[in-house]
Amino acid sequence: MIFFSKKNVSADYDEVFFDFKINSISGEKIDLKDYKNKVVLVVNTASYCGFTNQYSELQLLWEKYQSDGLIVLGVPSNTFNQEKKEDADVKEFCKVNFNINFPMTSITEVKGKNSHKIFKWAEKNYGKSAIPKWNFHKILINKEGKIEETYNSFTKPMSKKITSKIESLL
Repeated sequence: MIFFSKKNVSADYDEVFFDFKINSISGEKIDLKDYKNKVVLVVNTASYCGFTNQYSELQLLWEKYQSDGLIVLGVPSNTFNQEKKEDADVKEFCKVNFNINFPMTSITEVKGKNSHKIFKWAEKNYGKSAIPKWNFHKILINKEGKIEETYNSFTKPMSKKITSKIESLL
């Protein structure tokens, strides 16, 4: 199943990604301005999804490019009814099964009227391809805080498609 949609390349960007805040999985606020001048890969994740094994590649991506300025930001979501109910359980699952140490948010809605402002902003500025169709949808943010590209769930984090784009932005 592949989804095609036109990008909104004429976005005005009244706000950029770095203008937002989101709760971390540990309960603190993540002020995205702290990621300014970095490249950020935002991924909505889920513990019970067929794509959950992508956590391994997300961790590899983080380890490979973190020192060059990449942030991998995991956004656990139960939007598609495949996530645990508590942040602490997600955090433990990720640590025990995948040894995840990249930043993670609290469980967050990523689609629809209750979605977090980041995802509403992404749709407004980039169009329908920014809306997660399923878990492990990826939104690549450039150093200016604008959406560079989006990738569907089938695109693996360590794919040449993603790594070459990240390398070009770093």
